[in-house]
Amino acid sequence: MNLLTVSEPKLIEPNGSPIIELSNVSVRYRVPQERIPSLKEYAIRWLKGQINYQEFWALHDIDLEIQGGEVFGIIGPNGAGKSTLLKVVSRVLRPTTGNLRVRGRISPLLELGAGFDPELTGRENVYLNGAILGYSKAEIDECFDQIVEFAGLPEFIDAPVRTYSSGMYARLGFSVATMKRPEILIVDEILGVGDAEFQTKSYERIQRFQGEGTTILLVSHSLDRVKELCARAIWLDHGKIIARGPADQVVDQYLGQVTGVERKRLREASQQPLSPASQWGDQKITLSNICLYDGNGQEQTIFQTGDTLILQMDYLAHQEISSPVFGVAIHRQDGAHVTGPNTALAHFEIPSVAGKGRITFKIPFLPVLEGLYQFSVAATNHEDTEMFDYHDRVYPFRVINRGGKIQEPYGMVTVAGEWSHQKLD
Repeated sequence: MNLLTVSEPKLIEPNGSPIIELSNVSVRYRVPQERIPSLKEYAIRWLKGQINYQEFWALHDIDLEIQGGEVFGIIGPNGAGKSTLLKVVSRVLRPTTGNLRVRGRISPLLELGAGFDPELTGRENVYLNGAILGYSKAEIDECFDQIVEFAGLPEFIDAPVRTYSSGMYARLGFSVATMKRPEILIVDEILGVGDAEFQTKSYERIQRFQGEGTTILLVSHSLDRVKELCARAIWLDHGKIIARGPADQVVDQYLGQVTGVERKRLREASQQPLSPASQWGDQKITLSNICLYDGNGQEQTIFQTGDTLILQMDYLAHQEISSPVFGVAIHRQDGAHVTGPNTALAHFEIPSVAGKGRITFKIPFLPVLEGLYQFSVAATNHEDTEMFDYHDRVYPFRVINRGGKIQEPYGMVTVAGEWSHQKLD
């Protein structure tokens, strides 16, 4: 992929020096090509030089400067190198090549509770984890009550951590890691831990750090949150920076690429040969070349709520059929039946068919909300007692709500209602 660069806002620290600098940073992993069952056998093979490694680069030539007080986002697919980059900045991982310079104390939220001993109590683990993070006993003493209160664990703080639920474990880890405002906060996809109340508290604490001038590096699959919090961002893929710049522009570029990949996948799925489980009928009429188009006549598999959607299907009547009925159905991915219109219900009479023809079904205003859907198509006799051809949920399309006029997030459909207001005496 080519590097796409968009104009960056000038966020300059008072002294003009970036707080984090990476220059030509690369990280290489070496993975044994075969499974070795024991440490003893590994040592023997290592001494004999009989271990074959596969090498891959998790990061490749990363150049990056982050200014003091900046909230910086890192986005990309799984396996792109995002967590590896944060580990390098946190000094958990040494780069294979390149240089790193960090000015300031780092609080990494890479894996909440890393370093906890399950046999120790919550109280003991607060001091253990705090020491690992570089805090003195006096500093932990000063913050201990606040840590326990924020985690919501006063009645469990003297119980062994092995008795904690995963949510309790993560809450205590987050509370310790954020007991004091750090100069640099590194957040790796951890804002979804705990219950809804704790997530809100965690988010508010990070926002407070942001307001107080903490430099924040944020990895998140929640692109709306990256847009909301971050001034700038990078898009990583296969260890390389694909795009950098204002967060909203980088997110839009990433979403455009994701949409393109899904558009191709949905088109390929709709072109797969039909299986006996998805097609039935006596084939007196056969349906083929089912395609979806937008209002401009362009073949499409991804639509916006409110768009025009046109379904086109060709048929071949192997004998003359009087008053056939053609229909479609839309199902959501979870199996919910959205609608099932047909020519008979619409009083669209087709006297007879023989040979080739084409049926077009147009939805001027697509009412379904965001999600993945599938079309079914069918041809039956007028009495609906004989199925000529039925294709069951094999033509997928996605509906998105991104920048359109209809942005309702709740339910299955929009009713396109109109609001009004008047004051009453």
